[in-house]
Amino acid sequence: MKQILQDLAKGATTVVQAPSPLVSGGHLLINTTCSLISAGTERMLVGFGKASLIEKARQQPEKVKMVLEKIQTDGLLTTVDAVRSKLGQPLPLGYCNVGVVEAVGKGAEQFKPGDRVLSNGPHADVARVPKNLCAKIPDNVSDEAAAFTVVASIGLQGIRLAEPTLGETVVVTGVGLIGLLTVQLLRAQGCRVLAIDFDQRKLELAKQFGAEICNPGLGEDPVAAGMAFSRGNGVDAVIITASTKSNDPVTQAARMSRKRGRIILVGVTGLELNRADFYEKELSFQVSCSYGPGRYEPDYEQKGMDYPLPFVRWTEQRNFEAVLDMLSAGALNVEALITHRFIFENAADAYSVLTDDKTALGILLKYSSEFKQRHIRSVSLLKTSFDGDKPTLGFIGAGNYAARVLIPAFKAAGAQLHTISTSGGINSVINGEKAGFANASTDTKALLENSEINTAVIVTQHNTHAYFTEQALQNGKHVFVEKPLAITLEELDKVEAAYRQTEGKQLLMLGFNRRFAPQIQKMKALLSAVKEPKSFVMTMNAGAIPADHWTQENTVGGGRIIGEACHFIDLMRYLAGSEIVSVQARRMGKNTYQAITEDKVAIILGFADGSFGTIHYFANGAASFPKERVEVFTAGRVLQLDNFIKLKGFGWPGFSKMNLWRQDKGQLACCQAFLTAISEGKPCPITADEVFEVARVSIEIAEQLRIQQD
Repeated sequence: MKQILQDLAKGATTVVQAPSPLVSGGHLLINTTCSLISAGTERMLVGFGKASLIEKARQQPEKVKMVLEKIQTDGLLTTVDAVRSKLGQPLPLGYCNVGVVEAVGKGAEQFKPGDRVLSNGPHADVARVPKNLCAKIPDNVSDEAAAFTVVASIGLQGIRLAEPTLGETVVVTGVGLIGLLTVQLLRAQGCRVLAIDFDQRKLELAKQFGAEICNPGLGEDPVAAGMAFSRGNGVDAVIITASTKSNDPVTQAARMSRKRGRIILVGVTGLELNRADFYEKELSFQVSCSYGPGRYEPDYEQKGMDYPLPFVRWTEQRNFEAVLDMLSAGALNVEALITHRFIFENAADAYSVLTDDKTALGILLKYSSEFKQRHIRSVSLLKTSFDGDKPTLGFIGAGNYAARVLIPAFKAAGAQLHTISTSGGINSVINGEKAGFANASTDTKALLENSEINTAVIVTQHNTHAYFTEQALQNGKHVFVEKPLAITLEELDKVEAAYRQTEGKQLLMLGFNRRFAPQIQKMKALLSAVKEPKSFVMTMNAGAIPADHWTQENTVGGGRIIGEACHFIDLMRYLAGSEIVSVQARRMGKNTYQAITEDKVAIILGFADGSFGTIHYFANGAASFPKERVEVFTAGRVLQLDNFIKLKGFGWPGFSKMNLWRQDKGQLACCQAFLTAISEGKPCPITADEVFEVARVSIEIAEQLRIQQD
């Protein structure tokens, strides 16, 4: 397939060849025939990509604050690397897609192959889209007309929030693409409409659609125009579809509104409000969220759960259907909004028009390639040969951690990078080209069966780790799994059985990198001379993430204890050098808001040599506090490690500190140790017994916590 990407670091807009995505549960695979460039949103994204770093920072002050906090905890160099990596991830463009259904995932059977559908899919000739973000197109609606459905739904949701009635006076401020569609929808509802904009050509279109017009650029006063338009009463509602940093649209809206009028913000404006303007009239002000109820809600968008129609009449999908019905009835004229048409492969020209011509409205991309030619499962990125005696890697998964940390670590450690496979395809190309993989793919089965690949690296969602590990072992591969190994005991038993069948001929390695960090290695060396038991205090100031994030879901991410705290369970096991013999865990009380998730807990581990330790995993701490702290008390001495940057020794003969310029959590050393073991035929750097022990203990802790929740 081919897809349009925006480089946020350098500003280039390109069409990229990638493996076609796999259809997944609750999703449709769509062969695109037409898509619409959103003039407002995409012009902003392209402009952001072309901006300098300073300009990017000015546009996103909240992100600058996050960067400054990260510098405080992780150090400057680590933060710079993270920011560069984030900006180095190209962004898929587009959300107005029309095409023909190629395949239907389980649970999306209300659609069938061959259906003509509208979706919020990207600019790609093959799009994979959740079923609730798709709608069937009536036979009498053309592909070009249907492509306007999503942007029209944005305006429609603003109208629904304004709740206009027949005969009311409504002002639309900013008549770009969404504004002009909003004008038409309001007129269809029987409202009188006043359109305000600085572009006379757009205002003439609004007038053609039945609106009265006002152009402040010609010296016309919007407030006076609104009052005159409403016969001196003040307008009933104002819908702001403009995009500007100015506060004027909101201020003017308040001053032209009647008492208890409604102001709805659909676009982006300055929001320095004058209290008196709103107080004296008891005005209502509301920000509209995109296409309607369900937007940004994972259960609705990704899992396909719908709201009952009697209780939520208009969802995203139902708004799509309502717009399509309006198009079918001829109540919306979108032909007049089309200013440019381009062949998809010439998308660069389309984006040049977008940035250079501020009068551009509806820019359509047309897709004419044969459907069958689009569905390729593997793309060659680099022609190379492989030494069969060296570790040759196949990567399964290319998420943020894989792209930013793990792939660069394996590359730096000298791995041969054969194939990278993802279900969506585009990430495999982005990260494959950057790292120097030979191939990008969506065919994981072929990767695991490829005889040239002797090592599989698994960096997918946690609920798939055990399955892919089992399959890789059965295909004779060495396996590196980014934690966790499994999220249930049943999964763990299957993996262990598959490993035991290899009789130790294949290595099974977990991504427990912290034990390989240089400061941890120093601590281990110091502690090895102490024969008496140790006391450990480990604190993870993990930070809060939403309760509906996939890592928090027990059946997908396994929860944060299995998925993240396992790092410190392994680390304590390593420093103690002794088997874990007892486990106790306690979560925050269930009568508080913060007890919704299992990420505020205390864990006590007991070891066979008499050592014990506590792991404090907290999601309710300050971001400015060190993220990870390790303390060891033994034989009248103390070691304290903060954030893998500063290590202090108290009472240790000949040792007081070991500080680093750059945070080092051992990722590179972990990967290097694994590759060396393969190349030299050595045992795995982490024994299989420890791997399975830590996995079982992590699951046991999570089960203890879940019982407390019940």
